[in-house]
Amino acid sequence: MIKDNQKRLNRLHVLLDVIVTAAAYALAWFIVISGKVIPLDEGVLKPQVYFLALVFILPVYLILYASFHLYVPKRVQGRRSEFANICKANIIGLMLFTFVLFGARRYITHNEFFSTKMLLAFFAINILLLEAERMTIRLFLRSLRTYGYNQKHVLLIGYSRAAEGFIDRVTVNPEWGYHIHGILDDRQPAGFEYRGIKVLGHTDHLETFLASNTLDEIEITLSLKEYSDLEEIVAACEKSGVHTKFIPDYNNMIPTIPYMEDLQGLPVIHIRHVPLTGVFNATMKRAVDIVGALFGLIVFSPVMLATALLIKVTSPGPVFSARSVSGGTTTRLKCINSVLWKSRTQERNRSSGQRLMIPGLRLWDVLSERQA
Repeated sequence: MIKDNQKRLNRLHVLLDVIVTAAAYALAWFIVISGKVIPLDEGVLKPQVYFLALVFILPVYLILYASFHLYVPKRVQGRRSEFANICKANIIGLMLFTFVLFGARRYITHNEFFSTKMLLAFFAINILLLEAERMTIRLFLRSLRTYGYNQKHVLLIGYSRAAEGFIDRVTVNPEWGYHIHGILDDRQPAGFEYRGIKVLGHTDHLETFLASNTLDEIEITLSLKEYSDLEEIVAACEKSGVHTKFIPDYNNMIPTIPYMEDLQGLPVIHIRHVPLTGVFNATMKRAVDIVGALFGLIVFSPVMLATALLIKVTSPGPVFSARSVSGGTTTRLKCINSVLWKSRTQERNRSSGQRLMIPGLRLWDVLSERQA
């Protein structure tokens, strides 16, 4: 039942995102292009040209939304994380369409007349409307679950730090819709309570609870000392057909977020997750690096040009200097052969052989050293 509801909610999410994204695009066009809000000083493209672009924009944005996990259940994604993913998806979308707008001007008709102001307005409006949409859905689900609808009834097996962590998060996030019936544990006495959740008995009562057929999910939260009972508990849950989740009790020992790998049927838990090992993340980082470097070169090119002229006028010799730096290994890397370039700030005195500061750059170097 819960799975079916989640599938329907995801389809509704996609449909609402199509409507919201199209509405944000239309609102951006109305504000920037229509002339009814902001006066226009020159001619613009016909509305048909702008709205024809939605045929390409909507599928790309839906793919970006799915890539940034905007269609996962609300139970597993917080509000801040969801808003951050909305911003990431829209930033990547803005970068893609800006690249198409400027990079393919010669090949696509009307590209040179497409309004960049409208794209920026669409970027801001789309983020606001998507966040408003998802907040509305969260409030709607919270109101439903407050009245007992669409709740997931769960039973915890084992009292541990993992059980406490699960109860804490469910209590803080009532919109997740979890209703915890209680805990089965062999160490704590019946009636022991943590934040309103009571221990109902020992784990050998599990089959009695499973036979009642009122549970949607079993959360196995055994402590490390009770892992010898894990196989028997999992077998009983699988026999009943109830969806079972395992929450390991090692959260306090492993500081980072682990992830699991399937090694030909053998589950392997990675203690440290390196985000750049994924092709998508590595590609996105490389794209951001290139775009950021180009932006920085354009913005600071006047300063670099002035520095180069100052060096050339006040001191003979090359503008740039090469020096060796130590890398992560024992090898020595030449800056001039890498992406690092340093403007020359010193010159050698011919009589004494000492290195002296270039007169025009003394103040500049002092300020640079203080900043470093």
